[in-house]
Amino acid sequence: MFESLTDRLQATFKTLTRRGKLSEADVDNALREVRLALLEADVNYRVVKAFTVRVKERAVGSEVMTSLTPGQQVVKIVHEELIKTLGEPGRLELGNQSPAVIMLVGLQGSGKTSTAAKLALRLSKEGKRPLLVAADTYRPAAVDQLVTLANQLNLPVFQEGTKTSPPAICVHSIQEAKRSGRTLVILDTAGRLHIDERMMDELKSIKKQTNPVEVLLVADAMTGQDAVRVATDFHQHVGLTGLILTKVDGDARGGASISMREVTGVPIKFLAVGEKTDQLEPFFPDRLASRILGMGDMLSLIEKAEQTLDQEKALSLGKKLAKGQFTLEDFLAQLQEVKKMGPIGQLLDMIPGLSKLTADTAPGVTESEMRRIEAIIYSMTPEERGDPKVINASRKRRIARGSGTTVQDINALLRQFQEMQRMMKQLTSGRGRGGLFSLLGRL
Repeated sequence: MFESLTDRLQATFKTLTRRGKLSEADVDNALREVRLALLEADVNYRVVKAFTVRVKERAVGSEVMTSLTPGQQVVKIVHEELIKTLGEPGRLELGNQSPAVIMLVGLQGSGKTSTAAKLALRLSKEGKRPLLVAADTYRPAAVDQLVTLANQLNLPVFQEGTKTSPPAICVHSIQEAKRSGRTLVILDTAGRLHIDERMMDELKSIKKQTNPVEVLLVADAMTGQDAVRVATDFHQHVGLTGLILTKVDGDARGGASISMREVTGVPIKFLAVGEKTDQLEPFFPDRLASRILGMGDMLSLIEKAEQTLDQEKALSLGKKLAKGQFTLEDFLAQLQEVKKMGPIGQLLDMIPGLSKLTADTAPGVTESEMRRIEAIIYSMTPEERGDPKVINASRKRRIARGSGTTVQDINALLRQFQEMQRMMKQLTSGRGRGGLFSLLGRL
């Protein structure tokens, strides 16, 4: 989401960090570029002004001017002030109420219904017993959508069709939650194409009758500046306790996520980073700031790996690596495990120094290239996967026909695999410093 903003900021800081000494004019020029980059990314102009003022006050002080690495000190200041702008990490405050009620609000098209399912899934994995509530009786098929998602995730859903009023549905759902021993109720309320008094009156009624511990606005990050206005209006009418930004994996400029916390004073609690039901991440301002500045986010990558990857397979692979027995079969298995973690571009963004890898600079990092590698390996026999040395010219032609590729593609993969085996030996022997990053680039 922040690709263009990251590019602009990195170019600015690259010039800055090359200088051995900084003048106030140097800082002013850099901050002018930072200001333009933020404005072009749809960050609210008042937020940009306050941000650059704070950075300049610190950047022209002694902590930069007397530093041995003044350019890096400025980058550090920008990073710290960006974290300050994004606010504290948002956490759900469920209290001791049982069942605790979470009320989701937002406009139509913001992804509210799918977010309700994602949130229920995440909280169920944390030991909660959620009950999803279909309280959107206006949008066609909204009730059916939530029921379908709940069934796919094996989660309970409460619905009374479209004839009962939404406030009554919500009240009845709490009664059902108490009866069935549910500890959490998630209300998927109705949205509109735009904010109107009827919608707000209904939301106020639901809030009054259900006493939610959290009122979360589900906002589309791709709506730019308008998302800030929407958040402000909802906060004024129903009193928000948090924000959930959706579609942050889209081709947006990202300014909404930087602006909303400071403009509304309401913390961001979750980011929806994809369409899959497990792609809802808690919001960490320091990690997001690092990704915006191109510094990566290794903590999120590690957590994603721990949650997604098969630990038994990883242990088995480790034993094979120690013995130098890594095969194309293992390579295929690892490729499939990595794909579970999400789009490869998102993963590379989390690794410092690899966010700029492209199909040109690191062949194989695209989704299409990964599919081609899979097709080639699937077209091999078990013997060929276990010992690529048996793959002669005729076998390469057969594999190429079966995978819809060329002999040159087969040769390229085999060369990469040989290089990968060599790096694996270095890594396991402790001599492969930096080899893992090189390996990712080659894949």
